[in-house]
Amino acid sequence: MKQKTYLLLHLLFLVYAASSVCGKWAAGEAFLSLRFLLFYGGMLLLLAVYALGWQQAIKRLPLTVAYASKAVTVIWGLIVGLLFFGESLSPGKIVGAALVMAGVVLFAFSDEEADGK
Repeated sequence: MKQKTYLLLHLLFLVYAASSVCGKWAAGEAFLSLRFLLFYGGMLLLLAVYALGWQQAIKRLPLTVAYASKAVTVIWGLIVGLLFFGESLSPGKIVGAALVMAGVVLFAFSDEEADGK
């Protein structure tokens, strides 16, 4: 059950990253044009889904664990920037993403050790 919750939490972070994609696309369009409104509306819809999902996540997980896991959005941001916007990955960004991931994993495992599992 807890693994399913963690998976859903990380899928939720992907939804959050997708909202940023819509926001960046909206920023590239003429203000109040049809494409702007569609991208902006998509961003708002995805943020609403994220907000509702986040409430469910913090109901099922300790807040410290859920909030610490939110750092994974940095990694999603790097992936989205690379795939959708042709942004580059520098060695510093890769090292930073690895440190973020290591911190999240260590934090998650320290929670399990504290529970005696």
